[in-house]
Amino acid sequence: MDLDFYKKQALQKQKEHKKFLDGLKKKPPKNLDYVVQETHEEVFEEIDCLQCANCCKTTGPLYTEKDIERIAKHLRMKQADFEAKFLRVDEDNDKVLQNLPCFFLNNDNTCSIYEVRPKACREYPHTDRKKIYQINHLMLKNTVICPAAFEFVEKMMKNITK
Repeated sequence: MDLDFYKKQALQKQKEHKKFLDGLKKKPPKNLDYVVQETHEEVFEEIDCLQCANCCKTTGPLYTEKDIERIAKHLRMKQADFEAKFLRVDEDNDKVLQNLPCFFLNNDNTCSIYEVRPKACREYPHTDRKKIYQINHLMLKNTVICPAAFEFVEKMMKNITK
């Protein structure tokens, strides 16, 4: 997977993507949630996250208290020890990873805590949610990081104008 190609494409098409996503927000089609789900499934038939894992290498998720509790329990650690070893508080006062790439990313791009991974990781790249226009800013950011998010917006542009 050529990440540089996707990143260049995403950056070149930012204005076009933003205009499209803004249009969805202004006047969402009646069947938007259905088209989003169909497009999401179409994209993930073509893209295998294990060939990439760029999200795990370049962007860390926010850790909720529930995430911390679940993962610490899984690792048989005290929550405070888990936080001290892996997390820091960022400028927005969110708990995030101390370092990237993610400590839990294995060499083969699998996740060593996949079954208990953070909610943010489970939902990424957010291409299957209802009312997708509520996260336009996030979707634009994700197209530069995630080939699936880029392909999703490209296919949505085709699927909505059909």
